[in-house]
Formats: sequence, C-alpha cells, structure tokens
Amino acid sequence: MKITRILAYRVLLPLHEGDYKWSGGKSVTVFDSTIVAVETDAGLTGYGEVCPLGPFYLPAYAGGVRAGLAELGPQLIGKSPLELGALNHFMDQALKGHAYVKSGIDMAAWDLLGKAAGQPVCILLGGRYGDDFVLYRAISQEAPEAMAARVAGYRAEGYRRFQLKVGGEPEVDIARIKAVSAVLEPGDRLVADANTGWRMHDALRVVRAVRDIDVYIEQPCLSYEECLTVRKHCDHPFVLDEVIDSIDPLLRGHADRAMDVVNIKISKFGGLTRARQARDLCASLGVVMTLEDSWGGDIVTAAIAHLAHSTPPELLFTSTDFNSYVTVSTAAGAPGRRNGRMAASTAPGLGIEPRMEILGDPVLVIDQKGVRT
Repeated sequence: MKITRILAYRVLLPLHEGDYKWSGGKSVTVFDSTIVAVETDAGLTGYGEVCPLGPFYLPAYAGGVRAGLAELGPQLIGKSPLELGALNHFMDQALKGHAYVKSGIDMAAWDLLGKAAGQPVCILLGGRYGDDFVLYRAISQEAPEAMAARVAGYRAEGYRRFQLKVGGEPEVDIARIKAVSAVLEPGDRLVADANTGWRMHDALRVVRAVRDIDVYIEQPCLSYEECLTVRKHCDHPFVLDEVIDSIDPLLRGHADRAMDVVNIKISKFGGLTRARQARDLCASLGVVMTLEDSWGGDIVTAAIAHLAHSTPPELLFTSTDFNSYVTVSTAAGAPGRRNGRMAASTAPGLGIEPRMEILGDPVLVIDQKGVRT
C-alpha cells in the first residue's frame, strides 16, 4: 500500500460555553482544526486531526500545521503508511522538529493500518481494557464561585474528575481551589492546573495555602526546574504536562521523582506512534498518566479513546472527550461520553467517517503533481 494523495481541511470548532480561559489571560472562542486525509493506491483513506490550543499555548499554531504539511507532504507520496516506524523515521529526517505537523499524518496512518487489518486501533495499540475509561472535565477560569457552580452541572453529566484552570493571581487561585473543593463529594478528584502560569514564589504561596485540601497540583511553572522546586516543597500529588514532549523529560522526571502523574498529549509527541512509546514507557516505570491532546474534535477524540482504552486502568489517571466541548461534529462514529466515561470504537481503524458536508473543500491537496491550495 502506498500513499497517493494527502488532503488537508480546515474546520472551525466553536465552543458550547462560548469561550475557554486559562492562565495568563489566554482564551479561545473558536478552535482552528486541521483534518488530514491520507489516500492510498489500495482504495483506503485514513484520517487524522491536529488542533493546537491557539498559538500562545505551545510552540504550535493552526496555520503552521498546514504550512508544515505543504512542506512535508510531497515527500510522503509513494511511501507506505502501514510501516509506522519507518514512516516516522522518514518524517523526522525530512522535517526536523515540528512534531505537531506530523501528528495528523501518523494518526491517519494508524487509521489505515486498522482498516487494512480489520481491527480497531486500540487492539493494535495493545488491547482493550474493560468496557470504558474515566474522563475529566476542564473548568474554564472564572471567579471562584462561578467555577464552583460549574461542578454540579458537570457532575450531573457523570464527571467525577475536575481540572480547575488556575495560574492567575495567587489570592484568587487559592479562593478558586477552596471554593471548588468545598462542593466536591466523596469519590471526586480535583486537579489545579496552572498551565505554567505561576512564578515559582507564587506557586509556593498557593501550595502552602491549600496544604490541607485534597488537590493535585499540575504544571505550576514554565520550566522543569521551577516545577521540580515546587514539587520538593509540596505535599500534594504532582502532575507534569507542558514540559513533557518527548522521552527524555519523561526519563528525567521519573529519575528526579518530579511527578506522580504525567500528561501525554498526542500531537506534542508527533502522533500515536510516539505517544504509544511514551505510554508504554510510563507503564513500564509505573507512572500514572492522563492521555489526551492539545485540543480537537471528533477525530482527535477518537484517537485519544483508542490510546486510553488500550492502557491498563490502574495506570490511566484520566482522559478527555474534546468533542463534547464544541458545537460542530466533523465525523460520524466518534465516541461520546456516557456517565463521565467513554469507550473506543469497535469498528476497524479509528472507527470514524468524516462528514464531508462539514469539511467542505480541501485547503491543501498534495499528490505527485505537487501542492495545490
């Protein structure tokens, strides 16, 4: 099987709740997602998706996905999408860095591999554990009382794990954590996610002020070294996210005992192939994980579901259902939330079929003739 054509579609994903706010005054109202179709000479097409959380979250942006595909895509024509190790090795040689650009190609290749094998991707990733897996709900940054009020509504939808967006003024964040903690019920879990937003001295103030609260502290500061310092002065379970983008920081974090939980985002690693490698390493080391991506719609959610569902439950802290946050459905067959939990599709590949009436015309066409926009 050989790649004959690569198409990219741009889809805008508005949010049900209007906007999504996190540390440093950052917010998004509409997500710019790129859906990638990889066509083959066998008549099969695989699909992937890449959706950065705006250009100010990580070194990634929506226009960069498509620009990178225009650079990388022509070199992939004629390559086998089923030889995933070789494909990723070639992509890394052809385009240094820019892991997020490669993620949609790799995801589509896994979709093709599943279709060719007649198996859902989660089986190919290691097997399906149980009937479903647990989800969290992110609580966008608002006033303390408003964030606490969100919990009851999300709990009614079945969620029991809540990721509280902090990383603002320490006094306000302390109030946010205390207000939300006060409305939790037995069995709920709370994560205070600063998204790198605190200076180290402010992070230390916050963790001291909430010492008696059962809360996980996630990525308080920008650098690994700052986070490690906070970790050493913190009594809470600790999560690393933004600084984890390859195997090296995972190994360093484990050696330094820098985290109790680690977030693995598919596009940060460059696709499912490298995310699986990180997942399997964490499993070998006994490190508990949140498996997700930066953002996305139905196709990213399907890929997350397959990665999460193929992970031993005792090592899966939580995962997410991004397609429930947005108002546009881009694919039939995508997994959906049921009582705060989700299951990967049992259909071959990712188990999705894009809604072409939503995708519209491709913004990028790559084949033997070159690149057309």
